[in-house]
Amino acid sequence: MMALRRASAFLVLFLAALLPPPQCAQDPAMVHYIYQRFQVLEQGLEKCTQATRAYIQDFREFSKNISAMLGRCQTYTSEYKSAVTNLVLRVERAQREIDYLEYLREADVCVESEDKTLTEKLIQEAEEEKKIRNLLNSSCDNMLMGIKSLKIVKKTTDTHGSWMKDAASNSQKVYFLIGSRNKTVWEFANIRAFMEDSTKPAPRKLILTHSWQGTGQVIHKGFLFFHNQGTLNEIIKYNLQKRTVEDRMLLPGGAGRGLVYQHSPSTYIDLAVDEHGLWAIHSGPGIYGHLVLTKIEPGTLGVEHSWDTPCRSQDAEASFLLCGVLYVVYSPGGHGSHRITCVYDPLGTIGEEDLPKLFFPRRPRSHSMIHYNPRDKQLYAWNDGNQIIYKLQTKRKQPLE
Repeated sequence: MMALRRASAFLVLFLAALLPPPQCAQDPAMVHYIYQRFQVLEQGLEKCTQATRAYIQDFREFSKNISAMLGRCQTYTSEYKSAVTNLVLRVERAQREIDYLEYLREADVCVESEDKTLTEKLIQEAEEEKKIRNLLNSSCDNMLMGIKSLKIVKKTTDTHGSWMKDAASNSQKVYFLIGSRNKTVWEFANIRAFMEDSTKPAPRKLILTHSWQGTGQVIHKGFLFFHNQGTLNEIIKYNLQKRTVEDRMLLPGGAGRGLVYQHSPSTYIDLAVDEHGLWAIHSGPGIYGHLVLTKIEPGTLGVEHSWDTPCRSQDAEASFLLCGVLYVVYSPGGHGSHRITCVYDPLGTIGEEDLPKLFFPRRPRSHSMIHYNPRDKQLYAWNDGNQIIYKLQTKRKQPLE
């Protein structure tokens, strides 16, 4: 109302300002006109006042309704928040249960997987053992018990070399290979011709197409097997009758990277023959590493099996195989006693504890080579230029269970 009165007073003053000068106030028509206009304006102001009052009333009702609605919204929000909180708790509990069930399922799978892996491993080991037994199955069941005697067959001035008979035939020929790097092989008719260096019959001189490396050569069924000089791990199969290379192979397993024996400074791969056939011995990785034993099929030069042995090359001078068992000869410092202090049997039938102390007759230097001949059951050795035969004492192994 105060605003309306102020508006009316303002309107009166405004109209007064619009009034004509005093000399026109005496004109009745003019006064009547001004009065009518004032009434019209007053009526307009009254309508505006009524509309304002209605608007204020509506606004008050709207505010009241909004307040009521906000109150209900707060109630609904509290209820919704509580429901959401409960739902989150239920979801978290359900997730924990799912995680636990997943853990149990994975644990069962892991147990099944471990059981399956263990079963497969046991089956694989059984098959491997069966394969090895079949590979080394023969009538040979002897084990070394002692070196009975020494016989010096011949004396030469050459420190290193090898000599042998064919380990797998009835031939009486003796083969003489001088030096650790050479390609000349001397073939003698028999051991007597070799001992007496007889001119009748004169030895046959065989010039190979390749030079050998080291003193690890062997002869098996008319073929000379040797490490090819200038190569890391190539084994050559040489036909002595035809004088041609029959075949060749690369010996795997890191062969040729180090000396087989510490006291044999030129031999990187040592070959051997026993009742089971052809073998190769080389050093594993590292300085003076463990010896690796490999069975080779002599016909195809295929690798049949390999074993990592516990025998080290440090202080070793030579080794040989007898009935599938590796015997390694050691001489500390390369002088003095020569004894077998490491034995490896792939079948696991014998160990060092099953053997007596195995000593060789004392020699001033280490052996250049020691090879077993399964046909005459003797060791052929080269020591400080002497070609030696060692006779052996053996006994039967314990049978496999």
